[in-house]
Amino acid sequence: GIYDTGLCTKLFNMLQPDVAVFGEKDFQQLLVIRRFSSDLCFPIEIIGVPTCREVDGLAMSSRNGYLNEVQRDQAPLLYRELRKLKKVLESAGHIDAKPIVEQACNALSLGGFIPDYLEIRRASDLAEPTVEDQELVILAAAWLGKARLIDNIRVTRPI
Repeated sequence: GIYDTGLCTKLFNMLQPDVAVFGEKDFQQLLVIRRFSSDLCFPIEIIGVPTCREVDGLAMSSRNGYLNEVQRDQAPLLYRELRKLKKVLESAGHIDAKPIVEQACNALSLGGFIPDYLEIRRASDLAEPTVEDQELVILAAAWLGKARLIDNIRVTRPI
């Protein structure tokens, strides 16, 4: 897979930490680390920390260094679209999300991005959400020039 659990296993075995902290920016990686840590019975508390953001909302990342000045100005659109989707899901509850996801992808494309994915998933395990699921995460990856930007936002749907 794209996440090197072998490296984490070596580090966890060598260091034997009580706690390991991972950023929530790469939400999928955080869940993979939690799962494999549990599966291998590591006595480690895995803590996710919120994504650090620039003033304009762009998730801080070394990948941002690949953006030229124009692209850097365009980059916050990714997070703005995630926030729009969140607002719709939290206010509308259980709706067909496909049209609003398509609108967000179109907005990203018009803003200079090449969307890789934009998905709404169950936050606990990234499965397709059911109508009963309240805790969701919107996950996105999109190319902007040479940079593949990733971001996510948590959503709690009303009952």
